[in-house]
Amino acid sequence: MSLPAPLTQHIARRPQRIALLQHVAEQGSITRAAKAAGISYKAAWDAIDELNNLATQPLVERSTGGRGGGGARLSAEGERVLRLYQRLQALQAEFLEAAEHSSDLDLLGRLMLRTSARNQLQGEVNGVHREGRHDRVSLALGGGLQIDALITPDSTERLGLSVGSTVVALLKAGWVHLLAPSDTPPVGSNCLTATVSEVLPSAEGPNEVRLSLGNGQTLCAFADADWLAQHGVDTASQVRVHFLPSFVLLGVPA
Repeated sequence: MSLPAPLTQHIARRPQRIALLQHVAEQGSITRAAKAAGISYKAAWDAIDELNNLATQPLVERSTGGRGGGGARLSAEGERVLRLYQRLQALQAEFLEAAEHSSDLDLLGRLMLRTSARNQLQGEVNGVHREGRHDRVSLALGGGLQIDALITPDSTERLGLSVGSTVVALLKAGWVHLLAPSDTPPVGSNCLTATVSEVLPSAEGPNEVRLSLGNGQTLCAFADADWLAQHGVDTASQVRVHFLPSFVLLGVPA
């Protein structure tokens, strides 16, 4: 079974994040793996969330425990991806020997895209419908979950989107809003049910809320501490989130 193209490209251009899987395998803990990798606990989970979202199956499985507690281990798919990374390291060494000029590496680097969007969800197009001056592109995320994106017909054509296309949906954390139990999401918006996996307090603004979807993918959102306290939202709480289809950006393998 081959890896999804977005994950394969991610392995090629972000090896330090894939290398984190090795530390998880060795340390059995996100906290210890982050320390071994020389990064923060938050940065480690950002990397793992991104990898899990781009893979067809979660690569890291987390056991129960509070912040800094509990354990983590690679899933069978995570172990397979780690083996692939190790093979890619050997291929990379061969590539570096084959590069004719140092400028070759600079050129390839400019062709690789990195994004500031915190949420990256892999999906498959299962519908494209014209709505006025936009196309509504429906994406199946797996596990029965679906979201819509609104893009221009030109973008649909340029990306070559059709039913069955594999895409990555990009969504900034600030565009994901938590709903109170009595709230009704705006008409036409995407609405998903999620479980709060962690709340990271911030002294400089809204708290970061990490959310687990039913299909194993994750989302990141922001919410004020007062709002969270008012509605009793904490780790393990089940919440609804919504975001507008016009905020969903789509990307495809180059």
